[in-house]
Order: sequence, then structure tokens, then C-alpha cells
Amino acid sequence: MTGLSRRKLIATGLAGAGAYGVASFTGIFGGSAVAKSGQKFKITRTPEEWKKRLGPARYRILRQAGTERSFSSPLDNEKRQGVFACAGCNLGLYSSKTKFDSRTGWPSFWAPIKGRVGTATDYKIGYPRTEVHCSRCGGHLGHIFSDGPKPTGKRHCINGLALKFIPA
Repeated sequence: MTGLSRRKLIATGLAGAGAYGVASFTGIFGGSAVAKSGQKFKITRTPEEWKKRLGPARYRILRQAGTERSFSSPLDNEKRQGVFACAGCNLGLYSSKTKFDSRTGWPSFWAPIKGRVGTATDYKIGYPRTEVHCSRCGGHLGHIFSDGPKPTGKRHCINGLALKFIPA
């Protein structure tokens, strides 16, 4: 490969990565997999009602499956005892007892409170991922990965803007 071809390949790759980043953080790829599934939830609101209730940043995360910038949430460093609740409907989702420092820049948990979250398969970036959402309002929380600690081996990688912390 010539120097010019290599530079063109690198520039194209960087442009693609940048476009993906902008699209992911702005929610351009569309709503969450669960929203597209048509699943019904106990709490429902119109998009206008959600926007008014959540504000633009939380609306983008919870209702459009956006992603916040890593290391931007104060909840990533939250170490007090308590419950992390859905910012959309206040349902307690994760106990502080299951929180751990994943060093990814997002609040991470090895397990949810039983029955409080649901999952769907998300193909937004071209391959399947497990999207996690609130079981009561369907709000997009983040994704689940299989690189977490024992006892589950799971890492629930959650957007801090999708959560509210309620101290014990």
C-alpha cells in the first residue's frame, strides 16, 4: 500500500468513527430497540410530555437511546449506600451494593434489582448488543456486557442521566 493510499484509508476510517460518535451521542440512529418493538409499559407519555418532564439531555438518553459522554456523570463516582432509580419514573433499578468501578466512565452494576429492568437486542451499531431499559416506563438505560465481576459476570453499563440516586 502506498503512503497516499494508507493516508486515505486512515482518514476515511477516522471520518467514519467520528460520524458514528456524533450519531451515537445525538441519538441519530433512532430510538431504542425496545421502543421499536412496540412493547407496552405501565407508564406511558407522549413525546411532548416526556420532553417537558425530562429536559433535552435526559430525553435524548431515555427516550431516544442516546449515550452521554464517558466520565461526565457524577453518579459514576457515587459511593454512598442507596438506590439508583429511573430518572423517568423513579422506579428503583439498582442497589448501591451491586455497583462497581468498571473504569469505563459510566455507572456500572453487576445486577439489577429483580424484575426492575428489561432487555432487548439492539443492532444500532451493526452487531447485536443487549440494551437494558426500565421495566415500568421503557426508558433506555444503557447496555449489558459480559465482562463484569462475579457473581454474575455481567456489566450493566448505565448512562448517569438515566438515573437518580436516592441515598439510604
